[in-house]
Amino acid sequence: MKPIYLDYNATTPVDQKVAEAMLPFLTEHFGNPSSSHILGRTTKKAIENARIQIAEVLHCSAEEILFTSGGSESNNWAIKGVAFANSGKGNHIITSQIEHPAVIEVCHYLESNGFKITYLAVDEFGIINPQSVINAITNQTILISIMHVNNEVGSIQPIREISKIARQNNILMHSDCAQSIGKIPVFVNDLDVDLLSVAGHKLYAPKGIGALYIKSGVKLEKLIHGASQESNYRSGTENILGIVGLGKAFELINGNMKKSTAHLKRLRDRLENRLIEIFPSARINGHKERRLPNTSSICFKGIEANAILEELGDKVAVSAGAACHSHSVKISSVLEAMKVPMEYAMGTIRFSVGRFTKEEDIDKAIIEIKNIILKLSK
Repeated sequence: MKPIYLDYNATTPVDQKVAEAMLPFLTEHFGNPSSSHILGRTTKKAIENARIQIAEVLHCSAEEILFTSGGSESNNWAIKGVAFANSGKGNHIITSQIEHPAVIEVCHYLESNGFKITYLAVDEFGIINPQSVINAITNQTILISIMHVNNEVGSIQPIREISKIARQNNILMHSDCAQSIGKIPVFVNDLDVDLLSVAGHKLYAPKGIGALYIKSGVKLEKLIHGASQESNYRSGTENILGIVGLGKAFELINGNMKKSTAHLKRLRDRLENRLIEIFPSARINGHKERRLPNTSSICFKGIEANAILEELGDKVAVSAGAACHSHSVKISSVLEAMKVPMEYAMGTIRFSVGRFTKEEDIDKAIIEIKNIILKLSK
């Protein structure tokens, strides 16, 4: 029996329509896009079509989309690329305490190479106050990198306001949008960012493919040297299979956002409302309104998260917000930054619904979770 999958923020299954679009490029269209013959021209055309499909959703030009191996590479390239290309202008970068490791670890690396990083605090809802960005800016600041939404609690950051501050101070703005694309509208002209990271496996495309939006005129240091693929920015023969899949995944987003968001919110609220009704002492992390429609981070007071996961076993697939060991409890950096009390943080479970989640999945999961929490509460 397959587990009820409520961990869509960790990864998504490949949509069947995405798989069907990819199949010809696995079996028939195998040419190198750099080749001038018909096989090469066919795959080259597929790459450019995928760029257009992505650009139509993000509201940018196709030339501003460059393909990567995933969200981590996109974040690495954006941050390191700006840092090394602009080191003559300054060495200061602003980010937050709740970023994904693909941002935090890059910043730690840059700190070991002479850059200075400011890690902004968040409020109890996991949201940054734009005033703290203003306060952190120095005459050496070259980049602000703030995630659009948090992957653990789903809180949505005021990216547009922060971008305005960056613009007023001649600072480049990057946002990791791996978790927001496909769940809420993400338009580069609305967010007003210079760089935006995409991760394919978060939006029903395969793993190992991503993209980086680079606003026209923004210069980055190369991350991969070699031949002249991807506008001479990222060398290496292109991942045609992944690129076609990513393009199709974006095509499926286009025009379906309102319906998709409503579906996600309805199921998430069904789960949340029932669990809070059963367990009034439970607590929901993140902002009530400014939150992803699919994400629910719930704390079960006084219970260890890993004990819940162990009991759930292969019945329900979810993620924990804390790792409990024999003599200590290690809560996530996000919950720590939000100052969630330990008795709640230690029992945090993240539920994230998706495109293929059904009402009966939610109802079955509620029964399993109810029985386990009651058992562990004794």
